[in-house]
Amino acid sequence: MKIDWAALGSVFGVSLGATVALVALFTLGVIGLSKQERAAAQGGSAALARTGAYACFALCLAAVAYGIYLIVA
Repeated sequence: MKIDWAALGSVFGVSLGATVALVALFTLGVIGLSKQERAAAQGGSAALARTGAYACFALCLAAVAYGIYLIVA
């Protein structure tokens, strides 16, 4: 049995990058929602923060759905 170390390293790198990107998107979504709540408590409007947060969550959902699609297909 021979291990293709280059392919293993490539899979590791892509997996690490995708994980970091997904966590960063989710974190940005949570930060956007917290800024929206803070602005609403101060009487301001934070439609941009809410829209950005929802966009981040939608991208997270799309990435997870694509990953599930790749596993099933």
